[in-house]
Amino acid sequence: MQIKLNNIGKRYNYEWIFRKVDYEFTTNNNYVILGSNGSGKSTLLQVIAGNLTNSEGELKYKVKSQKSKDENIEVEDIFSHLSYCAPYLDLFEEFTLIESIEFQEKFKPFQKGLSTQQIIELTGLEKSKDKQLRYYSSGMKQRVRLALAILADTPLLLLDEPTSNLDKKAIDWYQKLVHDFAKDKLIIVASNQQEYEYPFCDKQLNIEEYK
Repeated sequence: MQIKLNNIGKRYNYEWIFRKVDYEFTTNNNYVILGSNGSGKSTLLQVIAGNLTNSEGELKYKVKSQKSKDENIEVEDIFSHLSYCAPYLDLFEEFTLIESIEFQEKFKPFQKGLSTQQIIELTGLEKSKDKQLRYYSSGMKQRVRLALAILADTPLLLLDEPTSNLDKKAIDWYQKLVHDFAKDKLIIVASNQQEYEYPFCDKQLNIEEYK
């Protein structure tokens, strides 16, 4: 997969969050977008995901088709090629863990060979599988978000501050899940300089350079 940002900028009213971002993301590399709180790293990640419209510049996406040729993807269609995890994304809190997995599978399949039971085991939340998510702690909810995103069968994985609300044991779990199930994905992480969120990233983009 390939994502090209050509002079990308985003503003709210008259305030520019970032401008003139020229960058290229490609499969076989993992990237981290770094910046302090309020610097625009989450905004850039949402622009890449197609959740926000850029104010200037152009995004271009290419993915491998079934014939192994590069195929251009329009921004309005990129959602089907990515999975996204952020602590501010809502879950269906009236669903149980089992129902959450079965619901996602209807519109975004999981990686081949993974059954519902295996996914439950991978979350480490087997004892709470029949409990509604509204009764989960913030750390347990973040585990659910991460598992649904990382285990999805998509070439692009976007992670915004993925270790939010996770303790040390859960951070180790997160790193192992990425290692075991995201090796072939293009991963882009937005992080506030928390190195344990992106030990697998080999390239960095500092959003503060584009003010």
